[in-house]
Amino acid sequence: MSRTFVSIGECMIEMAVTEQGLYRRGFAGDTLNTAWGVRGLTDPAALAVRYVTRVGDDVPSSDMLRFIAGAGIDAGHIGREAGRTVGLYMIALDGYERSFTYWRDSSAARLLAADRDVLGVALEGADYIYFSGITLAILSPAHRATLLGVLAEARARGVPVAFDGNIRHRLWAGPDDLKAGLEAGYRAATVGLPTFPDEAGLFGDASPADTVARLRGYGVEEIAVKDGAEPCTLYAEGASEVIPAVKVASPLDTTGAGDAFNAGYIAARLDGRSPAEAVRFAHRVAARVISCRGALVDMTLLRELGDGERVAGA
Repeated sequence: MSRTFVSIGECMIEMAVTEQGLYRRGFAGDTLNTAWGVRGLTDPAALAVRYVTRVGDDVPSSDMLRFIAGAGIDAGHIGREAGRTVGLYMIALDGYERSFTYWRDSSAARLLAADRDVLGVALEGADYIYFSGITLAILSPAHRATLLGVLAEARARGVPVAFDGNIRHRLWAGPDDLKAGLEAGYRAATVGLPTFPDEAGLFGDASPADTVARLRGYGVEEIAVKDGAEPCTLYAEGASEVIPAVKVASPLDTTGAGDAFNAGYIAARLDGRSPAEAVRFAHRVAARVISCRGALVDMTLLRELGDGERVAGA
């Protein structure tokens, strides 16, 4: 029987500079990157991947819908907003590290939780749900409360809900607003996928173990604390474990590494693997992604990785 993974957030137009100095258009965004990864790493016959957002009624929005659907991701619950468009960002690359400039004030995704009933229908049949701090940050306080309420209902039904704080200070009114938003996100989740340096910078955690303890205090049951090339600290089933990352000698592009880790972790958990096995797989996926250009790795490479892992029984 097929299951359904639902990712909620904002997909944007990506303008990446080429070697010739021109810009190449693409589509990406943290929650879309993770949905893309889960789609590539799993068997389409066994798992449906659904993306929930809103887009405008213009040509770029239509192009985005075709792109998402063309990747094998269910776009049937992506609504359209008259007079709106989609967000856009430009990338500057310094070695393998990137910086970003954003234009998203008129993004239709800001209205993804404007109608509680529509949002509830979009999450019907979900077996696993994922959202991020960026998902929360782009919403008004009222719409944020709507989303968190619908997610709390899903959690109460026994649906695993995963949350990555994915901290972006510029999207929030200030540190207190950011802290409150992230705490609310984690309280709605059963699975936490934080990044230690970001969480430590905001909350003052001295170690990944402190991050685990804080999230456990919010009621998060399963926690994988990412820390770049450093080991991941996992808390699951009442015990903690530190699991080394996969070393990459010469990374090409670290964009989307965290999103790729999340995709690997979620795909493995949906495949029935233990949390520790999921972390090891997620490390391998992230290592593959940072060895390639761009946040969205070619689906063929992801399928090869996913198929190879399933054959090996990892």
